[in-house]
Order: sequence, then C-alpha cells, then structure tokens
Amino acid sequence: MSLSVAASTQPLAAETVFDLLERVRGKAPRVHAITNSVAQHFTANVLLAIGAIPSMTLAPEEVAGFAAGADALLINLGTLDEVRRQAIPVAIEAARTAGRPVSIDPVFVERSPIRCAYARELLSLKPDLVRLNEAEQSALFDNRQAVESLINEGTVLAVTGEEDRIESKQEDFRLRNGHPLMARVTATGCAGGAVLAAFASVEPDMALAAAAGLSVFNIAGEMAASEARGPGSLVPELLDALYTMTSRDIEVRLKSA
Repeated sequence: MSLSVAASTQPLAAETVFDLLERVRGKAPRVHAITNSVAQHFTANVLLAIGAIPSMTLAPEEVAGFAAGADALLINLGTLDEVRRQAIPVAIEAARTAGRPVSIDPVFVERSPIRCAYARELLSLKPDLVRLNEAEQSALFDNRQAVESLINEGTVLAVTGEEDRIESKQEDFRLRNGHPLMARVTATGCAGGAVLAAFASVEPDMALAAAAGLSVFNIAGEMAASEARGPGSLVPELLDALYTMTSRDIEVRLKSA
C-alpha cells in the first residue's frame, strides 16, 4: 500500500543546495549519531567528508552530554540492542532541551513488530525529521491520514526510493538523483541519513535541509559510480566526491521535479 499522494512541489535550485553544503563545510557541525553497528564507521567517514564532525557514544551515562553539545542528533534503529534502547530517549531529551534538531531513521521496522512499536513511540515525540523508505513508511502508518497528522505536527518526512519525496507542512520536494550501485554497499542509506542531520543543523527549514542533503549525497553517488569499477571502489570514490563537490557538479546533475 502506497501512502504517497500527488502534491504541489517546490523547485530546488542548485545554488541553494551548494550554499547549504558550504554552510556545513564552514560551520563543521557535530552530529551525534546513535546509529547501528554496521553503519558506524562509514557514517563517520561520510560526515567527515562533507565537513561535519561525528560523535557516536552509546553509553547511557554520558550520551546526554554528547547529544546536548552536538549540533544535531541522529537516531538510527538498524541494530536496536538494549544499550541503544537505554541511550536513545536520554539523547533525545537532551537534544530537545538544548534546541537541537532530532532525526529518526527507522531502519527495517517492517521486519520486526517490536522495533516498529518502538519507532512509533519515537515518532510520538515529534522528531524534526524522519528518513525512511516506502516499506518502512507502510509499516509505521496505517493510512495516509496518519502520515499527514505527523506532518501537520511539524515533522518532515524524507521518503527515499526511485523518486525521493520530501514532505512537510509548508513545502514538498521531488528528487531523482542517485545510482543503483549505491544499494550494493551496506550502510549507504544510513550514512545518507547522517548527511541530512548535518544539513538540518545549518538550515532551520527542515524540508529544504533534507532536500539539499539528500541531493548532495545522491549526486555524490552518481559521481562515484561513474569512476568506480564496482561496490568496493565505490566507497572511496563516494567519500572523495562528497569532499570535492563543486557548485558545477550540482548544477549539471541535480534532478528535482
């Protein structure tokens, strides 16, 4: 069951995307990522490549300080063990108190009713941004009305797929960048979620931040795929593309409906 609807969309300008990328590079925001064990290393390198700074402690006794002192918080449910279950609500409360944007990536909720229920609890806290795919969205929401209810309460949804949809109360974006080879590298989507969190730390318009962050990551994927021989060489090419991306790279590749 698709929960998407036809929506009026906003154009996304290449110069705006590059401006936000330059803001990330200039500010060097710290993103505290409570992410899954498979994604930690790659996510940290992706954040460093765009100019951000990763921190990833899971210890419940110190995560509040890390989350409050960061510029954004990312919660990824890819490996939802007991330590992460304890750390996540502490981190969210600390980030909220400090006025930091909170992003949720409900990985694989369609495969675990327990995880899905936990993700719904997190959504009830009204995160600023949720990045998910169609299967995850269908598992979390019973109908379109439930999706719109969350959006109307201020949460922005970034729904990834063949066409990426950014849905918010004020504006929507439709994006079509990316390359199939990206799906052959584990944790690519998780690392992309961290890029969105970094962009959210420098742009208060969460929909615009998500659209720009997703575009930068997927354009880098296209650039990397054009040089890579396969998944193994895609990873270093992707990191280099994020690090060296220019306004011209974005201008010639950006695909926004």
